[in-house]
Amino acid sequence: MLIATWNINGVKARLDALLSWLDERSPDVACLQEIKSVDETFPRQEIEARGWHVETHGQKGFNGVALISRAPPLPGSVERGLPGDETDDHARFIEAVYPFGTRTARIASLYLPNGNPLGTEKFAYKLRWMERLERHARDRLAAEEALVLAGDYNVIPDPKDARNPAAWTQDALFQPESRGAFRRLVNLGLIDALRAADERGGLYSFWDYQAGAWQKNNGIRIDHLLLSPEAACRLRSVGIDSHVRGWEKPSDHVPVVVDLAA
Repeated sequence: MLIATWNINGVKARLDALLSWLDERSPDVACLQEIKSVDETFPRQEIEARGWHVETHGQKGFNGVALISRAPPLPGSVERGLPGDETDDHARFIEAVYPFGTRTARIASLYLPNGNPLGTEKFAYKLRWMERLERHARDRLAAEEALVLAGDYNVIPDPKDARNPAAWTQDALFQPESRGAFRRLVNLGLIDALRAADERGGLYSFWDYQAGAWQKNNGIRIDHLLLSPEAACRLRSVGIDSHVRGWEKPSDHVPVVVDLAA
């Protein structure tokens, strides 16, 4: 079972790239972030015409998450919005339960707040959101089910996850509070899929559009798939489709894909 996460950075602007990648990679479930589209104007028809099922939690102009899958989720299993704050109107979380061999897997697509600039409500919101995610993950782990929390976490977990760590010391993505919250999440018993498969540095999922970051490989790793033990025991491989960054009109992120045995 191939499960992917990709911050598409505007699904309408990247639709050709998305369709090409779906044809090329053929994931079972693709978790998209930053679709920047309300549900009604998401290009569902073009995607469904190729045999995919689409679930969205959209928002006009920014944010927005989606799940694209070969098989539809189990009836009644789609949940939109991260629990814990009824006043939060940002479209940043969607999850559903999918067939997984003879069992099922709960898969979430999440878009964690960026948090910049430091010292503002945006950073406080990021940390509160991470606390909510931790509570939600703890509740889900108690069910002892195959769980995949996939998305753009906007967190650089470790210095080796950046080509130039010093350049990020004043950024919300690399603050001790952000990294500590990510570690607490993992310490619940979740497994960082890529790090379970490969401990090397130099593995990135994001390259800024500015200053030739892609050409210089000046990247960071902020797109993660965290697995419950029930999912991690089936982990076969992890890949970063970095070549997609070189396509025409690319997102600044690339897909990260895990392969779980059925």
